[in-house]
Amino acid sequence: MKAFRITNPGKTDFIDIPEPIAGPDDVLLEINYIGLCGSDLSTFRGTMPMMDYPRIPGHEIAGRIIGKGKNVPDTLQLGDAVMVSPYTHCGTCPACRIGRTNTCQLNQTFGVQRDGALTEKLAVHSGKIFKSTQLSLQELALVEPLSVGYHAANRGKVSETDKVLIFGCGAIGMGVLAACVRKGATAIVVDIDNSKLEHARKMGAHYTINSLEQSTEKIVAGLTDNEGVNIAIEAAGIPSTFKQAIELVTYAGRVVYIGYTKNEVALETKLIVRKELQVSGSRNALHVFPSVIKMLEKGDLPFTSLVTKVFSFEKTGDALRFWDENPGKVVKLLIDVKK
Repeated sequence: MKAFRITNPGKTDFIDIPEPIAGPDDVLLEINYIGLCGSDLSTFRGTMPMMDYPRIPGHEIAGRIIGKGKNVPDTLQLGDAVMVSPYTHCGTCPACRIGRTNTCQLNQTFGVQRDGALTEKLAVHSGKIFKSTQLSLQELALVEPLSVGYHAANRGKVSETDKVLIFGCGAIGMGVLAACVRKGATAIVVDIDNSKLEHARKMGAHYTINSLEQSTEKIVAGLTDNEGVNIAIEAAGIPSTFKQAIELVTYAGRVVYIGYTKNEVALETKLIVRKELQVSGSRNALHVFPSVIKMLEKGDLPFTSLVTKVFSFEKTGDALRFWDENPGKVVKLLIDVKK
């Protein structure tokens, strides 16, 4: 069967790989949609530090069950529309021992540390499968990136009394925003693209800031009586926003970093100490896939509007080039593997 690979920075091809075989605890999936992630773009650009070439990308997965092993529970049936948790955990490292399996020391995410799902079929352990009878396959492809943002909001302990500053309007930033809206917080979203900020307003952002045209510092000061926000969540992966997160949060506030930046960041550590900030990293997602599926099923927010464009499987390389050349225009690209 056919699979798409990134062979070197800027270089891609298609190869034939063996058909997967489902074990007794596995389901066999026909892949319908794959969402392209920022990590896939970084791999294409040669800036992803956690992978080796060549790599089959793809960890935002939606498909249908076309086979199942003898030990797979009856809650999963042939024809079910599902999404996949793309992470692994060893069960024995320090993180796993305390239940933080999302940040397993030996984690291997599809498409990053191991080959991913940009292929026609995939065999996956049934414990990694989450289904919905209401969501479309395109919506199911959005669950994983939205869950990463939702997990970050949980890491920040977002509540209805908080003012939350969110840096970045990509799919993960939109996951943060959706979680903040669901939890009743006041959401302030920062980006440099007005079309993305318009999406954020549609998704429930209370305030938006174009940091190329406006002063983030002045607007945040005005919205918080010069106190700063309770929580700052960085989902852009830019050195300047890493710094702004600790500068614009209030005393005794909370900062969550999701984004990766390849460059070193010089933080004003005295602010962390003087403000007694709680600074957290956020990686992958933990126990939130069912919650995010329910959030989408409610239909309160226009999640499918986050899809910028759908490319056919054979045009996957074009999709990555389009994103590389038009980063400000893209929230989420989907690959229709059946086309």
